[in-house]
Amino acid sequence: MIADPVLPNEITDRARQLGPLESPLIWLTAAAWTVAAITVAVCLWRNRRVRRWSLTGAGVFFLVAAITAVNTYVGYVRTPDDLGKLLQKGGGVLNAAGRFLDDGKNDPEAPSPVPGANVSPPGAPPKKGEARTETVTLADPPNKIPAGQNLVLLPPGYFDPENAGRRYPVVYLVHGYPFGGPRDWLTSGDAPGSLDSLGKAKLISPMIVVSVDMTAGQPSQDWEGLNIPGGPQLENYLANTVVPAIDQRYRTVNDRSGRALGGMSGGGFAALNIGLHHVQQFGTLVIALPYDDLNNSISVLGGDQAAIRADTPRQYLPTMDFPAPVAVMLAVGSGAPTDVTTAKRIADALHARGQEAVVHVERGFNHTWHTARATLPYLLVFADRHFHSPGSAAGPSTP
Repeated sequence: MIADPVLPNEITDRARQLGPLESPLIWLTAAAWTVAAITVAVCLWRNRRVRRWSLTGAGVFFLVAAITAVNTYVGYVRTPDDLGKLLQKGGGVLNAAGRFLDDGKNDPEAPSPVPGANVSPPGAPPKKGEARTETVTLADPPNKIPAGQNLVLLPPGYFDPENAGRRYPVVYLVHGYPFGGPRDWLTSGDAPGSLDSLGKAKLISPMIVVSVDMTAGQPSQDWEGLNIPGGPQLENYLANTVVPAIDQRYRTVNDRSGRALGGMSGGGFAALNIGLHHVQQFGTLVIALPYDDLNNSISVLGGDQAAIRADTPRQYLPTMDFPAPVAVMLAVGSGAPTDVTTAKRIADALHARGQEAVVHVERGFNHTWHTARATLPYLLVFADRHFHSPGSAAGPSTP
């Protein structure tokens, strides 16, 4: 049995560290300026111009304080580069400001050409030993999915000649819902940073991480990774379109022993539900902020009772048959007791069906990106250990 990994302090401290734009000093300063502006307005109330400008300033500072306080709590925007990428989702002035803030260092390339693949070449050849992020754009009209932008994090040395015969296990990650997207795991989730620190500490072997676009072109919709009756078939897209495409384009371990599926919050539900539906495709599930019931998202299934039963793990897991074993890690924050209870319930149901399940509780954090980011190193190490458990085919091999 593979237990909850124990990681060095330098790894866990780095994953828990707040980014410069998450500092509480930002909203506290803005709040102080709000109070100062209101004080000036009260003291000089008879001066209409001063009063007007002071109250306007107080409103602006209050708005900044509110936004930055929420970000400090949620942990969505860590750095100016993260903010730049977020602003680029808008248009006009916001997009221009985003491009100014975006340093472009970790922008994904187009996929490298492979035999039989109709893709454009990357912007620059990879350097020896470097990690690389590429974009694989996949449209799936039969499943009502427009061109999804799936981000592929390739490990250091993937393109080195001496590794030409090496195959790599793959971890697929799903973003949250609504208003999530595949870039979130690279910015808010800091997947590149976790992979780099774990790799340098030799806590994981090289692996590929794919952040999957499960928005169906509508990030504001709470799809939960489902096959929507009459709508986008997101489960089919991930399992039947994205995975085969990644296996075609890259040197992957092309079986369940070298394939893990994970996500956070709504993406965690998607990973659990899709993973349980496709246990012969995914041998490991690594889920942050899990839940096993659709709750308020049930409306996306339009009252289809058969679909609701089939897509509610809390209902079907206790009697589910497992044609192949799965190993599951569920990561939650101690500040979200409902998440802790849910994770333990899921783990108990898996244990009752003879499956391996581990619950990792991260101290202090809640149902936020802070928890997802802080626990990602544990999830990746858990996946790596399962990839290399007895009988696994993952690791160096020839095609």
